[in-house]
Amino acid sequence: MKYYYNCFFLFLIGISGIISSCIKEAKLEKNEIAKCPECETFYHGGEHRGYILYKPVNLSENAPLVFVLHGYTSNAPTIRNYTKMNRIADQHGFVVCYPQGTINKWSKITHWNSGLTYSNIDDIGFLTRLAKYLQNKYNLNPEKTFSSGMSNGGFMSYTLACEASEVFKGIASVTGTMSGSTWKTCNPNNAVPVLQISGVQDDVVPIDGTMDISGGWGGAPHMDEIINFWSNLNKCQSKEASFFPPLTDAYYHKKCTNDNEIWYFKINNWGHEWPYDDYVGTTGIKGSEIIWEFFSKIYTSN
Repeated sequence: MKYYYNCFFLFLIGISGIISSCIKEAKLEKNEIAKCPECETFYHGGEHRGYILYKPVNLSENAPLVFVLHGYTSNAPTIRNYTKMNRIADQHGFVVCYPQGTINKWSKITHWNSGLTYSNIDDIGFLTRLAKYLQNKYNLNPEKTFSSGMSNGGFMSYTLACEASEVFKGIASVTGTMSGSTWKTCNPNNAVPVLQISGVQDDVVPIDGTMDISGGWGGAPHMDEIINFWSNLNKCQSKEASFFPPLTDAYYHKKCTNDNEIWYFKINNWGHEWPYDDYVGTTGIKGSEIIWEFFSKIYTSN
């Protein structure tokens, strides 16, 4: 399964300003329910927001909590099925939350407001409040709460690292990046560990800094700049490289503050896709397993 629909998001955003006057504002509550019938509800900002929660049986007390955020145009059930993160949760004993984004009132497409100029949705508030609610309700560990995401979900995870580092102790982005606005304003209270997985041939969210500045996304810096920013913020002192044949180069920034690390996986001849189990022979890695390996290292090191 591929996220082909993500390939259209820059085009859709680009035309949103032209058609905005012709489209009535979406009623978020109605669209949320329509797009995520499986979702539980959480009231925030005057709207009933949605999420899917997965708890393995015989879950240990004080277990970790991992958010998995869908991409632009997508939804919570799709990213759950796409990443197969529930299976990883069963193996390692953590809770997975798949929040549901809201409808972009102009194009009527689901999104996360990761510093986007066309959105006024308070997704930082929603996700941080939801995390605290789940921590309290299910006795989950606040020091083991993390965010990951695909594409726009990766954008949002970076925004949480910048704006809510006291809640989310580490983030992982798959085919995401930092929006222009987030890049310009990022000044986190705490330096958090960051994992980035990118396809070198990704033409939806390119890693070379050529992402279009129009359409509300504000462009994005070169991925090397982003990795260096987080490495410097974490005061990392060393860098190691590895190769997962046949396609994936991995770079590890280590000896950082609080034993944090910054990981960057570059998949050659790969585009805007999550590297999951079916592709391990093609890429050399399994994205969801890499994410949990990274998160588990954070809380065992601190």
